[in-house]
Amino acid sequence: MDLPYYHGCLTKRECEALLLKGGVDGNFLIRDSESVPGALCLCVSFKKLVYSYRIFREKHGYYRIETDAHSPRTIFPNLQELVSKYGKPGQGLVVHLSNPIMRNNLCQRGRRMELELNVYENTDEEYVDVLP
Repeated sequence: MDLPYYHGCLTKRECEALLLKGGVDGNFLIRDSESVPGALCLCVSFKKLVYSYRIFREKHGYYRIETDAHSPRTIFPNLQELVSKYGKPGQGLVVHLSNPIMRNNLCQRGRRMELELNVYENTDEEYVDVLP
């Protein structure tokens, strides 16, 4: 995905740190959902909290976002149009999207898994004998 505010497999904790860093309402980014495979999260800062909205891929490549229960279901042909709509006040988010947090580099899921697995990998270092 070639959006400068898409951060890939950023964790919820990493996301919160990035969004709350400047203390500005309306900071936002899109990341992969940690709990729902294939879904995305639109994350936005407001009053020192981070709100996350799930984005689902619909038929024919369209996108649907879960906002509040009173907002009508809206389908978007791409993520740019979704972000454009919610960049305007009063569209169903806690605050409008005003300041995209651009990524420095994109974390690929496979790479993160590889890094996590390497923590437990044996090395060529000597082992210490455990006394009985």
